[in-house]
Formats: sequence, structure tokens, C-alpha cells
Amino acid sequence: MKKLVAMFALLLAAFALAACGGGDDTTSDTAAETPTTQEEGGGGEKEAEGGTAGAATLDFEADPSGALAYTTDSAESKAGKVTVNFTNSSPVPHDVAIEDEAGETIAETETLAEGSDSTTADLKPGKYTFFCSVPGHRQGGMEGTLTVK
Repeated sequence: MKKLVAMFALLLAAFALAACGGGDDTTSDTAAETPTTQEEGGGGEKEAEGGTAGAATLDFEADPSGALAYTTDSAESKAGKVTVNFTNSSPVPHDVAIEDEAGETIAETETLAEGSDSTTADLKPGKYTFFCSVPGHRQGGMEGTLTVK
């Protein structure tokens, strides 16, 4: 199933890139920008377009089937101000929160179903955890590791 979702995401990204026809090396899908670094379909970072040098964007997507999962369980970003984009196309409410190594939540999107939201975070180099803060979802496996370099 994950391979099918990844293939679908890549197909959408290819269509979006062809439609844009720009000279940018990044791709887009209909919900959020596809990351330049990804594992099985999502969760990564890219340079922010038209933004401050060094600014980055992290894109997270909830499993479209409504399962307690993101489309990836790991992501990478550069240190600094990061925009966190979250897309949930399923009817099951989810969000994405980021906590530091001390267990403190430093960024969190709105909890939503069939929509998207963004937030920002100032990330220092290190390991972070991203997770869904809806009760029971994190315990059900909806979390991953974010590495900031």
C-alpha cells in the first residue's frame, strides 16, 4: 500500500512539474510542495521560494486512507526558521506537532480533517520527534524522527 501511495505521489508531482514548466528543481503536488528529500512519499525539506536565504519548508502528509500514520516516518531539514506544512486528505482528524529532545512541543499545526495547515518553527541542529497530538494517535504509531542539520 505504501508503494502505491508513493507511486501516486510521484505521478502527481510529475504532472505538477510538467504543468509548471519552470526552471526550479523542486516539484509540487496538489496539496503541498513535495520535499526534495523523501522516504516513501513525503516528509522532507526544500528551500523556501522567494524567502530568506536558508529558510526551509517541511511537508508532512497524513496517510490518505485515514490510518494512524504519516506518509513518512523520517524527515530532514536545515537549521533556522522552517515553515511546517501539513496536509490531511482523510476524514480522520490529525495534526503534526514537533517536539525537541527535552519533550517540549515547539511547533504544532491545527487538528483538521480533509484540509491543510502551516506553522513555523525555529529549529536548531539536532534530533526532533514529529507526531500527531490527537489522543491515541501517537501511541498508535503516528510519529517519526526529524533530523535538523
